[in-house]
Amino acid sequence: MRLTRQTNYAMRILMYCAANDGRLSRIPEIASAYSVSELFLFKILQPLVEAGLVETVRGRNGGVKLGRPATDINLFDVVRVTEESFAMAECFENDAAECPLIDSCSLNAALREALNAFFAVLERHTIAELVAGKTDMRGLLGIDLLPQRAALAN
Repeated sequence: MRLTRQTNYAMRILMYCAANDGRLSRIPEIASAYSVSELFLFKILQPLVEAGLVETVRGRNGGVKLGRPATDINLFDVVRVTEESFAMAECFENDAAECPLIDSCSLNAALREALNAFFAVLERHTIAELVAGKTDMRGLLGIDLLPQRAALAN
């Protein structure tokens, strides 16, 4: 199974917010940190907000922050919100009635078991784990430079 680019960057948005220690993060800063377009991140933000994983604050000093503690957001929460389909084979899809083996196929059962194992692993790992103990995470994302940039802008 391959996760979409949207899921990858959704996790990165959450990691950035977690590394930013509860302060508001701005989409332009996150986009710059990951070298991706702001428009792409805004598109990803919508389902994260709807799921309560991210909160937005409007206005001149607005931004985004985690909707709940990073320890309470597991990777499966993100995947469930950002992935459209978990069909690993055609027989997982709704119109699989064309297959004559649909009711007795061991392949379908094996793939479903594998998918459930994948989900179980994602449920065990949180956004907090992805940023914890990474002393250089803030520096790599450019977060430590933000106060310096703000001072230069004034």
